[in-house]
Amino acid sequence: MTNLQKRVITSIIIFPICIFFILKGGNYIVSFLYAILILGNFEVFSVFKRKLSIIFLDLVLVSALLSILFLRNDTISSYVLLIWVIILTIFSDIGGYIFGKLFKWGKLTDISPRKTLSGSIGSFIFSIGSVFIIGLIFQIFSNLDFNFFKVRYFVLAIVLSFIAQLGDIAISYLKRLEKIKDTGKILPGHGGIFDRIDGLMFTILFATLIYRLGLFP
Repeated sequence: MTNLQKRVITSIIIFPICIFFILKGGNYIVSFLYAILILGNFEVFSVFKRKLSIIFLDLVLVSALLSILFLRNDTISSYVLLIWVIILTIFSDIGGYIFGKLFKWGKLTDISPRKTLSGSIGSFIFSIGSVFIIGLIFQIFSNLDFNFFKVRYFVLAIVLSFIAQLGDIAISYLKRLEKIKDTGKILPGHGGIFDRIDGLMFTILFATLIYRLGLFP
């Protein structure tokens, strides 16, 4: 089985599980976030040796998990934002992977040699596509008055994708300092917990900021 096949199968299994716990809320999502915290901390303390890296990663992880809980439980608007950010981050990651494999235009940074300019463009394109997806979901399955087909959401999608890519590069830099490729092997095709949620942690934190500032919806 190729790495891509493992990646796809893992995503097909993991994504519905994550959405299930988020939709259920209450003790379900609390237990789910506790599990991620425990697994994430296990990776941090077993893989990383530099104290600054450990402190930084742990602070980002804890802040992101608390932000997920806040967005899930505050208002319906924050709940919608949380769902969108998760979908957008996944789309950004998929777009980067597909375009990077297909076109291979120019290395993006020495920090992560596998990242390319074409991959970055693909991330932006797929992130914009997430606006249409979440918009159609709410039009078909929800009675909520959310109109995603506005210019500011497309602009916000680009900004969030940029944040996700920066987060990915930041974690890659810390892994490079430790001379490791992945933070673990718990998720076949992806690696460890931090390999999967690297960009998501930062987009969640940024989304919480824009929500607090009243920039969403």
